[in-house]
Amino acid sequence: MRIDVFSLFPRLVDDFCSESLLGRARQQQLVDLRCHDLREHTTDVHHTVDDAPFGGSAGMVMKAEPIFESFERAAAARPLLLLSPGGRRFDQEMANQLSRMDGFSLLCGRYEGVDHRVVEHLVDEEVSIGDVVLAGGEVGACLIIEAVTRLLPGVMGNETSSVTESFGESGLLEEPQYTRPAEFRGWNVPEVLRSGDHAKIERWRRAQALHRTIARRPDLMAHREPLTDEEIRLLEEFPAVPYPSSFSFGG
Repeated sequence: MRIDVFSLFPRLVDDFCSESLLGRARQQQLVDLRCHDLREHTTDVHHTVDDAPFGGSAGMVMKAEPIFESFERAAAARPLLLLSPGGRRFDQEMANQLSRMDGFSLLCGRYEGVDHRVVEHLVDEEVSIGDVVLAGGEVGACLIIEAVTRLLPGVMGNETSSVTESFGESGLLEEPQYTRPAEFRGWNVPEVLRSGDHAKIERWRRAQALHRTIARRPDLMAHREPLTDEEIRLLEEFPAVPYPSSFSFGG
């Protein structure tokens, strides 16, 4: 898969994507990530990439020329997605959709955004990582790249992880996980996980995923079919493990 990123700070993305899972995926040529510096495609001595908005307003706007020039010279992958707070909310479904493509490109906005002619005539879709304001789109680009890349064949060591984890094919949050030691400060791993009864363990995991999703993300449950009789029995058979209550940030 080829991913092109267009940014005023391409090293922010390139450095992040050179470590851990993403770094290995690049070394193994499972993903071809190309980070492009928009300043390289300016025409003045100061490498100007922004200007004051027409009509008067606070802040600066990214100019159209360097963006068009950079994208066209790179012969970049389509679709081109603009990181923007007004875009479609990025989620696991979109990550799955992008992972099935041959490639895509990301445009990282800065300042007050980009000249709307870029949005109208170059961008294929605007994408948001959530209702939060950041200084630029680079952090969002890293998030999207990691979410998509880990779904590519051969990237993850355990191919079932992307199926069973939160927001996977089940549509549920992932169940709680434990590792050695079995007892820590008087807190014990649930006995069922040490029983060796794999069928019972799978039932426990399914029940805990249901408990957690019902309690923490009822919106996800609303998109599923009603609980089956078997799921109701699982919830009755295995009580929910404790989770922290909602933290109060004060008034």
